[in-house]
Amino acid sequence: MADELAGGEEEVRRVFDALDGLKAIEDPKVRARAITAFLKEQQPRLRELSRLRREYVQEQRKQKVPRWKIGEDIGVSASTVQDIEHGYSGSGRTRPPKDEATSDATEEVGDE
Repeated sequence: MADELAGGEEEVRRVFDALDGLKAIEDPKVRARAITAFLKEQQPRLRELSRLRREYVQEQRKQKVPRWKIGEDIGVSASTVQDIEHGYSGSGRTRPPKDEATSDATEEVGDE
């Protein structure tokens, strides 16, 4: 995990510690209320973090950095970098129809 956290490890560790703190609340009702408060706030914050990561990936791609290198730098696969670059998330349901995706992929084959 240390390799995954390199560079921002202290901040990431604090987040994990806080999540562990939620799980450690002994009173089930208090724990559930605290988890609810966290879940209400986390989605907008995750969107912002995803946006920041996507901006980084897109900037690197503008500089012609290969996807495999970006993936290596941020700890994900090249295919995940491609998904981030195009704004895909979750399952394949958010991707364009196959004919659109195929024409887009054909244009980018030389980019790897």
